[in-house]
Amino acid sequence: MNSPVGVIGVGAMGFGVVQSLLHAGFAVRIRDILVEAEAAAVAAGAIACPTPSQLAQQCSVVILLVVDDVQIDTVLFGQDGAAAALPWGAIVIVSSTVAPQFVSALKPRLASSGLRLIDAPVSGGPRRATDGTMTMMISGEARAVDECESLFAAISAKRFVLGEEPGDAAAYKILNNQLAAVNLAAGAEAMSIALRAGLDPRRLLEVLNASSGGSWIVGDRMPRALTGDHTIHAATRILNKDIGLAVDAASAFGLQSPLALAARETFVAALKAGFGEADDATLVAFCCERAGVKLPTQR
Repeated sequence: MNSPVGVIGVGAMGFGVVQSLLHAGFAVRIRDILVEAEAAAVAAGAIACPTPSQLAQQCSVVILLVVDDVQIDTVLFGQDGAAAALPWGAIVIVSSTVAPQFVSALKPRLASSGLRLIDAPVSGGPRRATDGTMTMMISGEARAVDECESLFAAISAKRFVLGEEPGDAAAYKILNNQLAAVNLAAGAEAMSIALRAGLDPRRLLEVLNASSGGSWIVGDRMPRALTGDHTIHAATRILNKDIGLAVDAASAFGLQSPLALAARETFVAALKAGFGEADDATLVAFCCERAGVKLPTQR
């Protein structure tokens, strides 16, 4: 890959991706609306561009790691958008978690400008993004996917190629995040019950991690909740958005998803209580407060 790789959206996950790409020897151009996010990426070795359009003029592959479909639409097709400036045959990689039908609809819009689309959402959190050990779910034209193999290898340890239709990988990602949200909500609820029962929260976590009730997300988030680590890895509002996508996807097939709906209620309540911009590990603290108990770090 001779030209630089563009990354639009260099928040927690995007910044990790930038670091992995730089470590693998790629030249990287970046754009983010947050000055501090851009500054961190520049300090790591990337070059910032004033607009998505100016970034696109320098790149043949652009990775999007923005929050939602509205932001994707804006950076691609809005004022100074990337789509009109990318060279013919360039590849747009959507790594944001968005609705499958939105990704599917992007394909003809980009194709009209001679651009190719790869649907490639990621999972694993900022640390694994930085280490280049994320999991990627990939769907898109086989030739385009092959052309990006070295890039994908730089930022992920596990890659699942799930067909040639953009939107398919997004569906897999939404189902993954549905389970993540349900597990986190259930784990937070379990912790609140444990505290009401007078149990040692750290011992509970040890038991869960060694037993059938454990899960990856509980093992990742719960220690931060118990130590009072409020570093924002993924804001609560983001996982709330994702569980909403899962509920909507089920509804589109005429299905109910009662467990996802129950988890969504917990997330919505947390947002109303002011936890939306906090790391989603604080869902544990929210559930404890709602139950009338406090974590050791809240006392």
